[in-house]
Amino acid sequence: MKLILKLIAGIILGILIGLFAPDWITRVLLTFKELFGQLLFFTIPLLILFFITSGIAGLPRNSGRLLGRTLGIAYSSTILAGVLAFLAASVIIPMLSAEATTVATDNGETLEPFLELEIPPLLGIMSALAAAFIFGLGIAATGATQLKQFFDEGRDVITSLLVTVIIPLLPLYIAGIFAELAAAGTVFETLQTFGIVLALAVALHWTWIVALFVIAGLRAGASPVGLIRNMLPAYFTALGTMSSAATIPVTLECAKKNGVRERVANFTIPLCATTHLAGSTITIVACAVAVMVMQDALAMPSLLSMLPFILMLGLVMLAAPGVPGGAVMAAVGLLGSMLGFGETAIALMIALYMAQDSLGTACNVTGDGAISLLVDSTDETAVAEKEVVGEGEADSRV
Repeated sequence: MKLILKLIAGIILGILIGLFAPDWITRVLLTFKELFGQLLFFTIPLLILFFITSGIAGLPRNSGRLLGRTLGIAYSSTILAGVLAFLAASVIIPMLSAEATTVATDNGETLEPFLELEIPPLLGIMSALAAAFIFGLGIAATGATQLKQFFDEGRDVITSLLVTVIIPLLPLYIAGIFAELAAAGTVFETLQTFGIVLALAVALHWTWIVALFVIAGLRAGASPVGLIRNMLPAYFTALGTMSSAATIPVTLECAKKNGVRERVANFTIPLCATTHLAGSTITIVACAVAVMVMQDALAMPSLLSMLPFILMLGLVMLAAPGVPGGAVMAAVGLLGSMLGFGETAIALMIALYMAQDSLGTACNVTGDGAISLLVDSTDETAVAEKEVVGEGEADSRV
């Protein structure tokens, strides 16, 4: 929550500097934005490479069908949530923000930074993604422990960089973006669209939560209302922690309260914490549509054009670090390579996402409970064990 307050403070500071401060102060802030942006875009391919490789290589190997079923349901949920978000956002956002259709940053009034420094990434985004899958699957198949240790330690290095440098400095980076928008005279139209997309994202979160638990309730023969009520402690815990991983103990208890077997819950909940990010996907897709509406240079794609991005986003979510804003950091590369987002568009995406990160995380962990229930209700072993337990209880009563 402190990070959200700092982000809001950064937005306000950037607007005030862009509107009232002397040009040299604005240019100092823009210089920081330029240098920080170079570090950010240098880091993203490394994040994808180390986190996806480590995630794939670290998947449980002795769970067979349970692993495949959990990943299949979680990935399907993430993709369908992204499709829902695109369909809703592409209709609602242009209609409600008809006046806020342009963010002009490439005009004669735009101030320039004092210093520009180019830091080319070591890998392209798609190269990093392909290499991550090759190494991840290879390590899982061969059991290369030293190579796995290398990628695990690389993941820890990138996590440390995010936690100690990038995430704390994000508010200043966002301040630079909003100072630039304020100097260009388009900041208030941008804020109008911000409010619309944030309200839409929250509405879509709860729409998806209800849909998941209706399906899970029908499958398990339980009331969706009761199932959602049992998951509320996990939802509100995630609002405070802003981390699916930190909420795992509470999510586990809520899933077991919904009748999920302990063996299944202990496997699916920790796994879904890093593989099921439906709430984050909803927000990223909705925010991407909003940024496209605000920038004339970005054309609104059709569903068929957007679908490859959503499919890749579901995979890249494996690389989402367990820190506030981790999901949007993992998605930055795809936004640039597949949707053509420039630095300003990506910075707006980060600001939009970070403003509701706790709500997206809460949607993720609440949905994890539905995924666990679906896996449990379709697990033949669990069903057979339940029947045996039922027969044993009947025998004991006799």
